[in-house]
Amino acid sequence: MANTLETLAAEQFGPRAQAYVTSAVHASGPDLDWIETHLRGHGAAEFLDVGCGGGHVAYRAAPHVHLVTACDPSADMLRVVGATAAERNITNLRTARGPAERLPFDDTCFDIAATRFSAHHWADLDAGLREVARVLKPNGLFLVVDAASPGKPLLDTHLQAVEVLRDPSHVRNYTCAEWMAALGRAGFAVGEMRAARVKIAFAVWAERMQTPEIAVAAIRRLQRHAADEVHNHFSIEADGSFLLDCVWFAATKC
Repeated sequence: MANTLETLAAEQFGPRAQAYVTSAVHASGPDLDWIETHLRGHGAAEFLDVGCGGGHVAYRAAPHVHLVTACDPSADMLRVVGATAAERNITNLRTARGPAERLPFDDTCFDIAATRFSAHHWADLDAGLREVARVLKPNGLFLVVDAASPGKPLLDTHLQAVEVLRDPSHVRNYTCAEWMAALGRAGFAVGEMRAARVKIAFAVWAERMQTPEIAVAAIRRLQRHAADEVHNHFSIEADGSFLLDCVWFAATKC
């Protein structure tokens, strides 16, 4: 089997599906509250969670919309999401397998879509955003939450290196400006943008992805030898924990 990004991501995340369901970082947070706020009052809506991972957006969406579709490239992840939905008595959630760049849905069949901490794994951000635009109805709402690059080359290089050492299926954390441009190219008008920072507990973060010890050691070496500006921006602590920049967007299909 070819070692494509899609197969690599499946290998990385499939065996760790349950860990993402139980992950405290993924299961809660003000970004999930923000997404839920945007879904209130849309009881008739068809909702799509792109790159659903552990399904936390889908679970939050279910009480507020008519039907939730949780889509992910990993069959193992989808099995866990389906089982968790059943355990929680969520009856309006279905799963579908596919990458963001090739969503397995007809044109204009969803009212709202969201993606949370998924897009930095997409092989082609523009293609994924075009697909989201394709499956959304006119004036459909798209909610995005993702890790972000601080932009400055010194900081960006450190962040991307740390991310790919921890998880080889990582592609890129984009800057806010890159996100704005990509959303515009895909035919979205951004109505709201927020910046946030998330505390990453290093040991838990590495363990969740079962990062090999050699890669953990490489990350810690990068952190120890990083310039003061890198230490200060990411607030790197003695145990390797750090602050991760994030961006949130609410955009409308033009």
